[in-house]
Amino acid sequence: QVQLVESGGGLVQAGGSLRLSCAASGRTFSSYAMGWFRQAPGKEREFVAAISWSGGITRYADSVKGRFTISRDNAKNAAYLKMNSLKPEDTAVYYCAANRLRFVASTTQSEYAYWGQGTQVTVSS
Repeated sequence: QVQLVESGGGLVQAGGSLRLSCAASGRTFSSYAMGWFRQAPGKEREFVAAISWSGGITRYADSVKGRFTISRDNAKNAAYLKMNSLKPEDTAVYYCAANRLRFVASTTQSEYAYWGQGTQVTVSS
């Protein structure tokens, strides 16, 4: 089992940047692929980005491709989401999640067994 805690959210102007962090407990962080998802007010939670256990495979939603970068540091038990050129439509609660299928970078929420509490990102126009 792994516990996840997100941080780094906040209020930023359009065009700005934020870096989200996801701290994982336990000594088996490298056993999991990691994903970032987000949920805007009144909308369903959606996939943002995912990374395999080694970092060798990454996937992005079309809406963030070229602006967001997912990464991980297994020695620090942490995953990150660097967000550049932020837009008001990026406003959402961002969640990190862990997937036991560590060799893939899945976009499917149901494959992620563990979830953090979320961190709010608000982008003003």
